[in-house]
Amino acid sequence: MAKRTAVIDIGSNSARLVIFQKTSRYGFHLLCQHKSRVRIGEGAYQREGYLQPLPMERAFQTLASFKTILDDYRVHKTLCVATSALRDAPNRDAFIHRVYKEIGIHIRVIDGESEAQFGALAASNLLPIDDAITIDIGGGSSDMARIVKGRIVEKVSLNLGTVRIKELFTHTTIDIEKAQRYIDAELERLPKRFISKLAVGIGGSARAFAKGFMATHAYPFDKLHAFTYRVEEAIPYLNTIIHSTIPGLKHTTIKANRYDTIREGMLIFEMILNRIGAKEVITSGVGVREGVYLATLLPKGNPYFPKGINPSVQSIRDRLDLLDLPLGNKKKLAQKLFELFAAKFKGDKHDLKMIHYALALSDIGKMLTIYKEHEHAFYVAMHELNYDFTHEEMLLIAMLLRSRGKKYHKQSYKKYRQLLPKKSKIKWLIFLYTLVLILHENSAKARIEFLLDHETLRIEGEGITYLMKEQIKDLFLPEKLVIKM
Repeated sequence: MAKRTAVIDIGSNSARLVIFQKTSRYGFHLLCQHKSRVRIGEGAYQREGYLQPLPMERAFQTLASFKTILDDYRVHKTLCVATSALRDAPNRDAFIHRVYKEIGIHIRVIDGESEAQFGALAASNLLPIDDAITIDIGGGSSDMARIVKGRIVEKVSLNLGTVRIKELFTHTTIDIEKAQRYIDAELERLPKRFISKLAVGIGGSARAFAKGFMATHAYPFDKLHAFTYRVEEAIPYLNTIIHSTIPGLKHTTIKANRYDTIREGMLIFEMILNRIGAKEVITSGVGVREGVYLATLLPKGNPYFPKGINPSVQSIRDRLDLLDLPLGNKKKLAQKLFELFAAKFKGDKHDLKMIHYALALSDIGKMLTIYKEHEHAFYVAMHELNYDFTHEEMLLIAMLLRSRGKKYHKQSYKKYRQLLPKKSKIKWLIFLYTLVLILHENSAKARIEFLLDHETLRIEGEGITYLMKEQIKDLFLPEKLVIKM
């Protein structure tokens, strides 16, 4: 596969360009992204789907600009897909031919089920979900997939899009009753098997709503991907948006660039959530573009990351852990210590898994500068640890990286307290994580055994050094623990 791959997604509302850099077999990161609200579907749904001259010209000029960026970034491979507006357009071939002839970009028009497949492929691989229904509301269609045990089992595409509803039912305000009847009729096409307590919100409308909801609830973590909320808590805010006028949206925390179609999008969203019986929504910062990329990165017959491979962790290590030291002994030490102390703080397998991830990333700060390496590691984890983690998991791993040798970093804990374990548990996790690092960094090949005798931890074995003993003396110890070596 090409090392640097671009994906262009031409939707009814926006055209987007992303460039991915491959770092290893399963590691990749986002190198560049651009978006233009070309509204290529503008006026089409009132004119039997025909693309109109001005929107087509906007889209053409945007793609020409994208081509300049592709050349500047020396992209090895470009994948360009178009969705609802182009697939519904009788005059699409003329536009596609012109783009290829004058710009050199080949546009692949995908059907609704393929669009649903790509969005769900991104969600199932890059979100911490097992059973869910994905909802990708675009300008012309809403594309949905059913995910069972992390695998996509069924897809459907409905003619429900923000631009489509706007042009059919909105003048200054939405004719809500007529729009609801239209949406209800289209939802009859949804198989009855599409029932799930968890919905995945994909696409611009779902993300815009989530951002606004985070702002109204003073959510402490400024990250959209994997933000989760309960439907019953969101309904009042949803209804405020749906029944608002465009000037009234200024009072809703929705960003101005979404005013034109957010009401229509939220009406569709609310009715779909109600139809599938969703109790909770997890917001996806990824969608069709990431799905198109993953379809080329992962095996065709089984397009999912292998168990134990996290693409965010892999990418961070590829780029920042140039030491690339073996992790095996760290994990063994952590396992032994965790089994000794888990009962004291009600630790479980999930807590150990988070310690393992933190240990895997423990050297990343050193590659920036040895000074304040733990602060650098914390910052990187907060911003780059995205895929297949909950917000709680991202923050816990970052806190372990930040608080080495201390109880916890007080300012960070205070800010993110609602998403972190209780102080008593986090102190134990930090202690275990830091003790493993001290033992491993001072003598990576040492054969060490542990014995817990009431409140005394005895560390015995070959390879114990003076420096190791000295650092352990300065280590914060939870409760009344004593360490003897």
